[in-house]
Amino acid sequence: MSWPRIHHPRRQRLWGSGYFRRLGPGLVTGAADDDPSGIGTYSQVGATAGNGLLWSSPALFPFAFAVQESCARLALVTGKGLAALIKEHMPRPVLLIAVAAVAIANSFNVAADLGSMAAALRLLVPVPQAVGVLGFAIGITVTEVLVPYHRYVRFLRWLCLSLLAYLGVLAVAHVNWSDVMTSTLLPHVVFSKTTMVALIALAGTTISPYLFFWQAAEEAEAEAGGEPDVSAKHLAAMRGDVAAGMASAVIIMFAIMATAAATLHADGITEVSSAEQAASALEPLAGRFASVLFLLGIVGTGMLAIPVLAGSTAYAVSEAAGWKEGLERRPGQARAFYAVIVGSILVALVLNYAGINPMHFLYLAAILNGLTAPLLLVIVWRLARSNKVMGNWRSGRWSQGTLIATAVIMIGLPVLWLVAP
Repeated sequence: MSWPRIHHPRRQRLWGSGYFRRLGPGLVTGAADDDPSGIGTYSQVGATAGNGLLWSSPALFPFAFAVQESCARLALVTGKGLAALIKEHMPRPVLLIAVAAVAIANSFNVAADLGSMAAALRLLVPVPQAVGVLGFAIGITVTEVLVPYHRYVRFLRWLCLSLLAYLGVLAVAHVNWSDVMTSTLLPHVVFSKTTMVALIALAGTTISPYLFFWQAAEEAEAEAGGEPDVSAKHLAAMRGDVAAGMASAVIIMFAIMATAAATLHADGITEVSSAEQAASALEPLAGRFASVLFLLGIVGTGMLAIPVLAGSTAYAVSEAAGWKEGLERRPGQARAFYAVIVGSILVALVLNYAGINPMHFLYLAAILNGLTAPLLLVIVWRLARSNKVMGNWRSGRWSQGTLIATAVIMIGLPVLWLVAP
């Protein structure tokens, strides 16, 4: 008799020694949320608004958690990725629109992250931008394609520690903690186009469609060849994993915004066009050590986020097309899947060498994510509450309500921007 493979076996219990080793897709997904493009966004918001929008970090946590928990639950119960479930239960045009929008947005995001990493490296070591972009692209592609996922995920998990660089930067910055706590706990919202744009950017960066596909795909990764492993205990462990990941995402978001507010905003610098520009501006205000930490964090988070971006594209496209997929498979076993990963990074390389400003990549990616996220949120809500799909493991009322509230917020913010003074 062949027994089903245990899904993420190290994650079956929540507490005890070795907690970091047991965390899986949730931690990696949350850490990948703070990619170089996100770092640039948080720096810009902190420089523009000061401490005024720090409250958004804890406020976004329950929404981000509910979304990623639902995606993880879908995969854990069904053993399928998000695109595969959309293909099975939704009209084909919905599948094509969702997958195409995510794939295009991811390519622009990868391009921006490669450019930011190369620029950050150039500020540390005199390496030409073109060489840095190519070097990072080749290194990340080779690693993701040739190293099996059970080994590769260890590398990704340790890269999550690069986020600690931003806590280090916050520790050495001259922060007015009294003002920080007041702004965080007692929010004061100025209804203006500037505020609405900032909130749209923060919500879109924290709740991004590519994270939905990656979370579900990696939850399903260990199910290949076995029955889905579902139990109340395992669902609780999955929630702990997701909570740890999304908590890390919003904590680092908070740290970067607070640092930018205490340094850039306090010194009258309100325009930041990239993460590396923020790092350069930090040096005369917070010291060389802070600047170097910030730059190293950009490189580390980029090495974590780009595989997630390219991987989520490959999972989405492969599941939609019915191709064999999975980072645990060898390249010869999933040629089309790995071809999508390589193709996504190649497109990003071409965009970089075309001389387009990386911020334009982010702008286009943000538009596509903003248009796609509400649609996907409604899809996830419908699937997660379906008895046909989930049986006895369907999402509860709190989760369903939070998903709908998230979709309403992401639709409502652009509307508020249109009517704001």
